[in-house]
Amino acid sequence: MTRTSLRKAVRCGALMMAAGAGLNAGIAQAQDSKGDITLAYVEWSSEVASTNVVRAVLEEQGYNVEMSSLSAAAMWQAVAYGDADGMVAAWLPSTHEQYLNEVGDKVEDLGANLNGTKLGLVVPSYTDISSIDELDDKADMVNDEIVGIDPGAGLMNLTEKAIEEYDLGDEINLQSGSGATMTAALDSAIKNDEDIVVAGWTPHWMFARWDLKYLEDPKNVYGGAEHINTVVRQGLKEDMPEAYAILDNFEWTPEQMGEVMLMNQEEGSDPYENAKKWVENHPDVVAEWVNGDS
Repeated sequence: MTRTSLRKAVRCGALMMAAGAGLNAGIAQAQDSKGDITLAYVEWSSEVASTNVVRAVLEEQGYNVEMSSLSAAAMWQAVAYGDADGMVAAWLPSTHEQYLNEVGDKVEDLGANLNGTKLGLVVPSYTDISSIDELDDKADMVNDEIVGIDPGAGLMNLTEKAIEEYDLGDEINLQSGSGATMTAALDSAIKNDEDIVVAGWTPHWMFARWDLKYLEDPKNVYGGAEHINTVVRQGLKEDMPEAYAILDNFEWTPEQMGEVMLMNQEEGSDPYENAKKWVENHPDVVAEWVNGDS
């Protein structure tokens, strides 16, 4: 064999060994994984925070986790029909009541992961409006509109009902958009000392950034305090009992969620990286979710 041929043979063998090592590593990594999990969520700041935190915890325990951003209606459908394994973003009993009624027999509700939520119409504290029923006479103060979020969201459905119940249809228009466009409009109005009314909810980072107030709701269209529940597909408990247990144990406070949401508002921050950092800094809380310790 010539020296040139020998060098070619050595290079070829080295490449084959490297390829084999990579293949073996990939196989080992796949064998180490406990399985693939898809978490559905809506692009609300609260749900971005909670879903990324749950993702980080599940990944620590050896699962491959994919997040699927959907509308609220599609999120429920995805879990109901097995396109997603679960969600930690079910606002009940009012906001997502319609979706629960439609697919409740196809999903498993694991109960609240966060208590103390609220929905309603929100204005800057300086705005001279205190109740929804004042909007009929003061519509011009808020540019004859309510700034909403994504079309089809439960909050938007309730706001449409509020417009009907308070007979505001001739005075107020509901503008759809997203959570981001809603807060951008709020930010612009406050910077210019202007009045604005938005469809809002608690927990949300905007209450930490600005001085805001809910408008009173004498007809109780938005209902009382709500809770955010964890909902999973049927059969998850049998397929992935450890992951099911973590999702079942997951529960935190509005203050803890608020920590993550504020981190996510920092310029250039990554919600996934922020979630991993929060998980790393709260081992006792995470231990309760993973081990069921109290």
